[in-house]
Amino acid sequence: MKNKIVVAKLGKSHGIKGWQKIHILSDFPEQFKPGVTFSSDKIDLTIEKIDLKKGLVKFKGIDTPEDAKKLTNRMLYTTVEETRQNIKLKKDEYFWFDIIGCDVVESGQLTVENEELNGEIRLGKVKDIERLDVDYLLIETDEKLIQLGFPKRFLIDFKRHIKQVDVENKKIEANGAILILESLK
Repeated sequence: MKNKIVVAKLGKSHGIKGWQKIHILSDFPEQFKPGVTFSSDKIDLTIEKIDLKKGLVKFKGIDTPEDAKKLTNRMLYTTVEETRQNIKLKKDEYFWFDIIGCDVVESGQLTVENEELNGEIRLGKVKDIERLDVDYLLIETDEKLIQLGFPKRFLIDFKRHIKQVDVENKKIEANGAILILESLK
């Protein structure tokens, strides 16, 4: 499952021809189109028809309400490779799977109990992304900072506190995250 990405959850059946609700969990609804195949547990499901406005999908070979009901509550998955191939990102857009695992650094100064850190300070690593009203990075604090009394985890607003992202080198440069971390001590 490491290479799999959840993109949707299937809901209840709809009508008599095998249609069912689809709850898209992706920022890229354009990947849901006829002919595209997603995996779900131990089966592959190919979209025959889809109505994104109504949130309905019909899969090939699923032609009755009984067939559709068997798929209720299943998750649809794609892979990292398929996502990279099928989705074209705009400038300053990133896949979550590229952001998770990046080191978060900030240039600045941090003074704690007679110890002074200057220059580029490693704040921690992105553990997850929480979507509330905006996207927040859940940062697992660097062990050295934890030993200095800082919390084990903290959140930073992606739009407000991220200065630069380098997914190739798994590094994110933050701005103002030190202040957040200091306020939590």
